Parts: sequence; structure tokens; C-alpha cells
Amino acid sequence: MQGQNRSEIYPGLEVGIILKKDQRNGNVTYGVVEKLLTSAAFHSRGIKVRLEDGQIGRVCEIVEE
Repeated sequence: MQGQNRSEIYPGLEVGIILKKDQRNGNVTYGVVEKLLTSAAFHSRGIKVRLEDGQIGRVCEIVEE
């Protein structure tokens, strides 16, 4: 799982997140990071972010350029 370290994530980065409603089924939503919401340097379940379309979730993967 990627996205556990805050230093790897920044606004403008394309990522895959798991929304709260999708935690059980594991559906991944893709988008571009608008803002980081987790202040800690590390989070075991993924850094929480807001995407540019307003959706909020935890980063599960970073889309490679």
C-alpha cells in the first residue's frame, strides 16, 4: 500500500483513494489531490486527502506518471 507517508503526497498529485463508504468493498476512486487533511507524518491506513472534485478519502495508491 502506498500513501502512508505524508511526504510522498502533495496537491496536484494524481492518486487513488478509498472513500469511507467503500472501506468494506475496497472500491478505489481516482482523482487529483487538492488538500492534505492528515497532519501526522505517517498513517497506517493512508493519508486522508480531499480531491479537486470535493471527495474525501484515504490514499491507497499513487498513480505513476
